[in-house]
Amino acid sequence: MFVVTLTYLTDLDRVDEALPDHLSWLDRQYADGVFLASGRRVPRTGGVILAAGVDRAELDARLATDPFAERGLAGYEVTEFVASRVADGLERMREG
Repeated sequence: MFVVTLTYLTDLDRVDEALPDHLSWLDRQYADGVFLASGRRVPRTGGVILAAGVDRAELDARLATDPFAERGLAGYEVTEFVASRVADGLERMREG
């Protein structure tokens, strides 16, 4: 499982211009089950994505196709972890 932290590298006007394309990209990641949750950071300095079901190389390849990445609007920090405990309904995220 991965926690992806996005940090905006530009002003919010440029981020907002690219937001519809970013949201379409997110929809594609959710459609195949890789992205589990996403949203804005508070304060609005970037975002957070929870992802699972792919290896790090595949995740990096997906992140590179994000319009925010392609346009140089956000930087990405990826933290991998092993979920040893999960809430009911999230069992597929646990290792093993």
